[in-house]
Amino acid sequence: MKISTKGRYGLTIMMALAKKEGEGPTSLKSIAQEYNLSEHYLEQLIAPLRNATLVKSVRGAYGGYKLAKQPEDITAGDIIRVLEGPISPVEVLDDEEPAKRDLWIKIRDAVKGVLDTTTLADLANFKEEGEQDYYMFYI
Repeated sequence: MKISTKGRYGLTIMMALAKKEGEGPTSLKSIAQEYNLSEHYLEQLIAPLRNATLVKSVRGAYGGYKLAKQPEDITAGDIIRVLEGPISPVEVLDDEEPAKRDLWIKIRDAVKGVLDTTTLADLANFKEEGEQDYYMFYI
């Protein structure tokens, strides 16, 4: 399964809104500028997120978008499904060998498990756990 720019930028929008949670609506223009993305493209992505009731739009001079739910109540899977469709890395065929069919199902379930247990709050509050030490070995 390959996540397209729709899914990637959709996660970016949602993470930006989660980071600004409680500060009022955020404009797509500010998100586009902060992440160096096309505002026009973000406008295309926000509509399905709004239709799925993941975000709310606020009209007016200080309008923009905000999350429709708490970041803890929105998963990466919710966002990816809205923008990319069903999560299915491999098509499972009924006439395939049982061992291979079982493998494809395990892969699908693992991907779904990660996406459905990772919340928007997890993504927005992510902190790298220390910097990786790189060692130079001389032989």
